[in-house]
Amino acid sequence: MKITILNTSGDHPINSWLEVWVKKHQVIHEIQLLRSKKELVEGDILFLISCSEIISEHDRAKFKKTLVIHASDLPKGRGWSPHIWALINGAQQITISLLEAVDKVDSGDIWKKIKINIPKTAIYNEINQLIFKAELELMDFAVENFAQIIPTKQPAIEQGYWPKRTPQDSEIDIYKSIDEQFDLIRVCDQERFPAFFYKNGKKFKLKIEKIDE
Repeated sequence: MKITILNTSGDHPINSWLEVWVKKHQVIHEIQLLRSKKELVEGDILFLISCSEIISEHDRAKFKKTLVIHASDLPKGRGWSPHIWALINGAQQITISLLEAVDKVDSGDIWKKIKINIPKTAIYNEINQLIFKAELELMDFAVENFAQIIPTKQPAIEQGYWPKRTPQDSEIDIYKSIDEQFDLIRVCDQERFPAFFYKNGKKFKLKIEKIDE
């Protein structure tokens, strides 16, 4: 099988996980990990993993199936970084959905869903490990069941879309307690979008690390 993974963010933490997945499967399959849709040729499966480019019907037509992994219980939670918004709002369980890519974002037919529990004390790297593990399991499922999968259409329910997170969404309010803002602090990407606050006209970066006692 000819498999392409399109990940447009070279510094995204999932990349090391994708490289391991590629090594595992390239013994049997022909696999390439790309950074731009300009590099797309043709194949059986195109996985869009943390892909920020719009993949048109023309692009998708080069593959038998184009699949997306989205961290919400679709049709709920469409849009950007849904699991981050959900955790900030107190969620303790996240659903990871494997679906077909279509023109209307996050609206394609569902192949499979996995539910994962996120401990209230889990911080950014631990949350990533749980989510990335589930994403690779869904990629395994897609490859193993490619020929016989019968996808399920999403309910015709209009849902809002989460906005794209920006670095400003990581700002901490110094007048609120750590406890009040812990869910926000623990989901901030400590390298790309670290938590920060302003004090006396100066900007400070805040990092969190769990210590085992």
